[in-house]
Amino acid sequence: MAEPLLRVERAFKRFGGLLAVDNVSLAVEAGRITALIGPNGAGKTTLFSIISGFLPPSEGRVFHRGADITGMPPHLLARRGIVRTFQIVQPFAGLTVAGRKRLEVARALAAEPELLLLDEVLAGLNPTEVATMVPIIRCIAESDVTILMIEHVMQAVMSLAEHVFVLAGGRIIAEGLPQVVVGDPRVVEAYLGHGAAARLSAAGAAHV
Repeated sequence: MAEPLLRVERAFKRFGGLLAVDNVSLAVEAGRITALIGPNGAGKTTLFSIISGFLPPSEGRVFHRGADITGMPPHLLARRGIVRTFQIVQPFAGLTVAGRKRLEVARALAAEPELLLLDEVLAGLNPTEVATMVPIIRCIAESDVTILMIEHVMQAVMSLAEHVFVLAGGRIIAEGLPQVVVGDPRVVEAYLGHGAAARLSAAGAAHV
C-alpha cells in the first residue's frame, strides 16, 4: 500500500490541564480533498497548527511522504510544499469577506503548495459567495494540489470532500465517505443534529 502524502500518528496537545488534541491519527492521500469537521472547540485548528509547524505536539509524530516532519518550523514545511491558510484574515480590511478569503487562498497558492491546509475558508460567506468559492477549491485540487480542509459549511463538504474525519473533544470519532459519515449516530449526536443530518443525507442521495 502506498504511503499517504500526510500521516499523523497518535498526536496529543496539552495546554496546561486542557487536552486539546487527544490521540489523533489520520492519513491524507495524495490527490484528494479531505475534510476535517466537528464542533467548535473540537481541536481542529490546533491539529492544523501541529501539522503546519506552528505548534509542536505534546506527543506523537507527523510524516510527509514518509519523512518525519514533527516540529519542523513553518518556513521549512513551506519549502516541502505544506502551506496553510488562517481563519482570521488580517490584511486589507476594506475588502469584502469574500475578497479577503480569496486573497488568503491566493497568498497560500503563491507558495506553490503540494499540500494545502484550508482553515474555514468559507466561514462568514453568504450562499452566493460560497457557491463562487466551491468551484475555485475544486479547480485548485484538479491542479495537483492535495487539500485538507476544516469546514463547517456541510453542503460544501458534501460536494467537495472525498474523505472526511470528524473530530470531537479532541478525538477522531468517525471517518469515511461524507455520505456515510453524516449518518453516523456519533456524528449526529456530537455535531450535526438529527435535522441537519437528515437534510444532508437526502441531498447526498439526490446526487448519487
